[in-house]
Amino acid sequence: MSTDTFGALGVPSSLVDVLASGGITTPTPIQAATLPDSLAGRDVLGRGRTGSGKTVAFLLPLLTRLAQSRSSRTPKRPRALVLAPTRELATQIEEAMAPLARALGLTSRTVFGGVGQGPQVAALRRGVDVVVACPGRLEDLVGQGHVSLANVEVTVVDEADHMADLGFLPQVRRLLDATPRGGQRMLFSATLDAGIGVLASRYLVEPVTHEADSAQSPVSAMTHHVLHVSSAAHLPVLLDLTSAPGRTIVFTRTKHRAKRLARQLNDAGVPAVELHGNLSQGQRTRTMEAFHSGAAQTLVATDIAARGIHVDDVALVVHADPPVEHKAYLHRSGRTARAGAAGTVVTLMTDEQVRDVRDLTRKAGIRPTITRAHAQHPVLAELAPGERTREGAYVAAAPAGGSRGGRGAGERAGGSGRGGGRRPGRGSRAGGHGRGQGSEQRSGGPGGGSGGSRRRGSRRGAGQPSGASGGSRPARSAASFSERSAPRRSR
Repeated sequence: MSTDTFGALGVPSSLVDVLASGGITTPTPIQAATLPDSLAGRDVLGRGRTGSGKTVAFLLPLLTRLAQSRSSRTPKRPRALVLAPTRELATQIEEAMAPLARALGLTSRTVFGGVGQGPQVAALRRGVDVVVACPGRLEDLVGQGHVSLANVEVTVVDEADHMADLGFLPQVRRLLDATPRGGQRMLFSATLDAGIGVLASRYLVEPVTHEADSAQSPVSAMTHHVLHVSSAAHLPVLLDLTSAPGRTIVFTRTKHRAKRLARQLNDAGVPAVELHGNLSQGQRTRTMEAFHSGAAQTLVATDIAARGIHVDDVALVVHADPPVEHKAYLHRSGRTARAGAAGTVVTLMTDEQVRDVRDLTRKAGIRPTITRAHAQHPVLAELAPGERTREGAYVAAAPAGGSRGGRGAGERAGGSGRGGGRRPGRGSRAGGHGRGQGSEQRSGGPGGGSGGSRRRGSRRGAGQPSGASGGSRPARSAASFSERSAPRRSR
């Protein structure tokens, strides 16, 4: 059977049309491998690297089977359940599902902690077809009697290995125990470790296992580099890379380090936001809005955010702190080279980290190009081409209804020096069109404007000019991706 189209795999034409309207016409390997079995109602254990299209791979059969089912929507009793380890991932799944569900007349609701439960309870009371939930909040609502899983026909556990990493598997098991044994279950993961095998053997019935690629295979369009730097050159090299055009994600090991690096980048005129586990849902939302809109060109994040960040046009990932283990390296690196685009991954390595980085890359199955570098080394312009600019620190937007203008997600504070210079808004790397059509004010922030001679298409859109001044330190917002665990309850 041909797997060149979704229709050939058995996906209903109404969903094929929705996918096509979003530019998705050719199934990815994990989609082509799993859809025939999942659409037929079989239990599926699917493994594919991050960014491989696992979300669409389970949403299509889930929604198709609900649309074909004779059951109906019932208050407090959803018909399908998707479990996700983080709030951000749950939100991303909901956003991907919304147009597909709408085409079939189905409804959905996200359920996670960090926000008030009132709207979630109200939606469940009215009745929804699909619940996309983090384990802690869902278990809490089940315990309060606001929702029952007795009518669930299809259950999906997404990012199962990350569930294990965050310690959620006991909650996942209790929730799966509350779903009917005869329902269809799908488990998707980037790796199939021993813990995932135990989960699969307990809850999947005669599952079909599909591995669309090697567990260690990096994306073919992703290049890996290690820059061997002195401790003194570490920050100057990072500043140079993040001053290039486009979106960059910088990963650190700790929340304190993320906050510090974001502050140092902003102080140097590179608009940056931070993302870590100490932040509220509202802060997380504002942070991602700033990064998506281009108000902040750099996101500084801890490992807890590595799974939840889905931005298609991130072309540079920098491991400011090499991660502890290889799975974290692969998940971090998977934030670039998404949706078929190319991407570059750079690890900054000091003398003390040489052995650790060597072991890390070996276990990850990659052979990076290693360069002893400094802030003026020509390799930096090769890894992140384009004119270096320091546009000013990111300043959070004023509350709704405030007097400050701007893009909504935030503004850039002008630095001292070249405050009057202007340049046209830059287009996105993928399509060459700007998210905003205005112009930006170029700031002469500290150390600004040293230039690479080559220019690449920018990866982020420019917005309207900021009217903020550079005199005060900006308030920064970021987000917690990991849901707080609810107290365990015995069943």
